[in-house]
Amino acid sequence: MKKRITIIIYGLVQGVFFRVEAKEKAKLLGLVGWAGNEDGSVKIVAEGEEGALNQLLEWCRKGPAGARIDKVEVNWQEATQEFERFRIV
Repeated sequence: MKKRITIIIYGLVQGVFFRVEAKEKAKLLGLVGWAGNEDGSVKIVAEGEEGALNQLLEWCRKGPAGARIDKVEVNWQEATQEFERFRIV
């Protein structure tokens, strides 16, 4: 069953290729959605299999080299199937 996750990552997450690496990780996991910069944070909305979404979430708790994660907010929902691929916004 497909699910949807919204993840907001706070800390040193901009200027460290967080969105680019999140996109690569999501694509490897077969997820669709998007990653974008917010006001000092990165927001990720992804849909796919729950196991793959959990793997993305675990990656977000560490982030790419150079990132410092202070806080991660997570919200689970039902998938809307509105995305065709994973992109950076």
